[in-house]
Amino acid sequence: MNLNQIACHQLKGVGPKLEAALHKLGVFSVQDLLFHLPLRYEDHTHLTPLRFLRSGIRAVVEGTIVQREDVYRGKTRFFCRLSDEHGFLGLRFFHIVKFQKDLLKLDAAIRCYGEVRFGSSGLEMIHPEFHVLDPEHPLPLEDSLTPVYPTTEGLHQRNLRKIILQALLQLERSEVTEFMPFDVLHRFQFPSLKQALLFLHRPPPDVKKNELFHWEHPCQVRLIFEELLAHHLSLLRLRKEAEVLQAPVLKEDRDLIRRFIQRLPFQLTGAQQRVVQEIEKDVAKAQPMLRLLQGDVGSGKTVVAAIAALYAIGQHKQVALMAPTELLAEQHLKSFRKWFEALDLRVVWLSGQQKAAERAAALEHVALGTADIVVGTHALFQSEVRFKHLALVIVDEQHRFGVHQRLALWEKGLHDGLHPHQLIMTATPIPRTLAMVAYADLDQSVIDELPAGRKPVKTAVISNQRRMAVISRIHEACRNKRQAYWVCTLIEESEALQCQAAEQTMRNLRDVLPELRIGLLHGRMKSDAKEVEMERFKSGEIDLLVATTVIEVGVDVPNASLMVIENAERLGLAQLHQLRGRVGRGEKESHCILMFQYPLSELARERLSIMRSTNDGFLIAQKDLELRGPGEVLGTKQAGMIQMRVADILRDAQWLPEVHKAAQIMLDRYPESVDVLIRRWIYENEQYGRV
Repeated sequence: MNLNQIACHQLKGVGPKLEAALHKLGVFSVQDLLFHLPLRYEDHTHLTPLRFLRSGIRAVVEGTIVQREDVYRGKTRFFCRLSDEHGFLGLRFFHIVKFQKDLLKLDAAIRCYGEVRFGSSGLEMIHPEFHVLDPEHPLPLEDSLTPVYPTTEGLHQRNLRKIILQALLQLERSEVTEFMPFDVLHRFQFPSLKQALLFLHRPPPDVKKNELFHWEHPCQVRLIFEELLAHHLSLLRLRKEAEVLQAPVLKEDRDLIRRFIQRLPFQLTGAQQRVVQEIEKDVAKAQPMLRLLQGDVGSGKTVVAAIAALYAIGQHKQVALMAPTELLAEQHLKSFRKWFEALDLRVVWLSGQQKAAERAAALEHVALGTADIVVGTHALFQSEVRFKHLALVIVDEQHRFGVHQRLALWEKGLHDGLHPHQLIMTATPIPRTLAMVAYADLDQSVIDELPAGRKPVKTAVISNQRRMAVISRIHEACRNKRQAYWVCTLIEESEALQCQAAEQTMRNLRDVLPELRIGLLHGRMKSDAKEVEMERFKSGEIDLLVATTVIEVGVDVPNASLMVIENAERLGLAQLHQLRGRVGRGEKESHCILMFQYPLSELARERLSIMRSTNDGFLIAQKDLELRGPGEVLGTKQAGMIQMRVADILRDAQWLPEVHKAAQIMLDRYPESVDVLIRRWIYENEQYGRV
C-alpha cells in the first residue's frame, strides 16, 4: 500500500474544511500525516494527587468541584476550586463559553491537565484541559505520551490526533520505503523509518523523557538526520543544475578597472583584493557565478560589487543592483554615480516613487542597453522592466527579499540561452553552521578585514533614567565639531507611529539643545526630502540627526562619531549591530549608547550585554542565531526556506559533517533515491536556491 497515494479526505472525519486546513500545513496524504511530527509531548499517563503538586509542573489531576464563581475585574472571569480530600487546586478561566461553565458545576467530578502555577488562591491551573467523569464509564488514562502537533486555524489538537491515529493504523499494516543508504543506517544503529514514526507519534510512558524532550532519542535523531540530508541534497542538486546552465564569459577590461581603482581615495584591503580575484575567476567561466559575499558593516562590499559590475560593463553587458529599501538603494546610486560617471558610464535609477516621465526615460535606457548599471528597489523586477543584455545581478541584503522577487529579477537576464551571473551581498554575517545548510549551493566570500584606520566602536548600556546625561554627552560631542545620530524605535510595527515618535523626539531635543542644528529622517518622507536631509548631514549643516531605523543600512557619514539608540531592548542583535555600524566610519574614536527602559527581560539583558562586549559581527551573528533561530536570522520565515519539521540547525549542527558524507554516498551510489527523499521532506519547490 503506497501511503503517499492515500489522500487525507479518504480518512474518517476529514471533510472539505479539515482537508483545507491540513493543506495549509503541507499535508495532502497519509504519508504527509506521518511526517507531521510532534513539537513536544504531554504526559497524561498517570494521576498526580493534589497534595504533590508544585508550581511549574504539568500534571493530570482528578477531583470534585467544591467552589465556583464569576470573578469581575474589568472582564468576567470564571473560577472554581477542585478538591481530592487531600488538597485543593484553583482552576481559572479568562475566556469560557456557557456550555463549558455548565459542565463545571458544584460536586462534578472532573479530570484536568495543565501547568500548575501560583495565583491569588494558591496553586492554580489557567485554562486547563478538562473532562467530566462518569462513574459508570471510567475514563482510562493514556497509554502513551500525548503528542502536541504544529497546527493551524480551524484544526484543533484533538481532531489532528484522531486523524493521525488513523494514519498510524495504516502504517502498521504497511511499510515505508527506506531511502537513506544502508551503511549510514547501520553505522549509526538507526531504527527503521517505520519504527521511528510509530514511536514518535506514540512514545511509551517508560521512555527516557530527558532524551525525548531534548531531541536526543535515537528515533528522533534518525529523522533529524534524514531531514538534514534531504535539505542538503536539494541544495546540491540545485548547484548541479546551475552548473549545466550557460552564462556570458566576462573577461577583465584591465584599463577600465585600473582607471576605477586609481580614482578611489583609499587602497583596497587585502580581503577586498582576495574577493575580487574570486569573482574574477567565477565570471570568466561559461557557467553562472553563484556567490554570496559577506562582510561586516563598513568592510567595503560596495566597492567590490562595483568592480564586479565593471567586468560585465567592460564586455558591453548590463548590471542590475537591487536593494531592499529606498534609502539603501539611493546610497548605492550616489556611490555608483560618483564612481562610474567619471568613467563615462551611465547609471540609471528605478524606484516606485519616480515620476512617470523619469521612469519612462529610465525604462527606455534599460531596454536599449544604454544603461550600463540599473540601481533600484523592488521596481527592478516588475514586468515592464526589460533589459537588452543583463549579465550580472547584484542583490544587497538579500534576505530581505522574498523568493519570487529575487527569481523574477534573475529571470530577466535570460538571453539567447545565457543566464546572468549573481552576486548576493549581506552585511549580516551568517554563522558557518547556518551557511552550511542555507547556502550550500553558493560559493562564499568573506571580507574579514576593516579598512585601515578604523577603530572599534565603544558601546555603553544606559538606563533611560539617565536621559539628561546622554543629552549632555551629545551636546559635548557636537560642540567639538562631531556629529551624532539619535535613533527612535517603537515596539509597534506601524511606520506612522515610528515617524510620530521621531518627530516628537526631535521637538523635545530642540527644546533642550536650542544651539544645535537638529535634522529629521524617517521612512514616510519623500525621496527628495530624505536625500536633502542626508546631504545636509553629510556636509555638516546638521549636528544631530534624529531618525527611525531607516538608517540601519547604507548611510555613510565619517564625521558622525556618536549614536544613541532609544529603547534598544526592543531590537534584535543583528539590527543593533547594523545601526551601530553607522558610526565608527572615520578615523576618530566613536561611541554607541544603548538606552533602555526597565524592566528588562532576560533575553533583552543578554542582547545588550553581547553588544557591549564585542564588535565582532560574526560572533554577534552566532549569538543571534542561538537566541532567535535560523528562520529569523535569515529572514526566511515567510520565504519558504529552511522550514524544517524536526531538525534544528543550531541544536543538530554536530550531524552536518556526517550528513554531507551521506549526501555524497547517495549521489554516487543511490541517485534514484535522491528526488524521492527530497520530496518526502520538503513541501515547497526549491526555486529559492536558484536566486
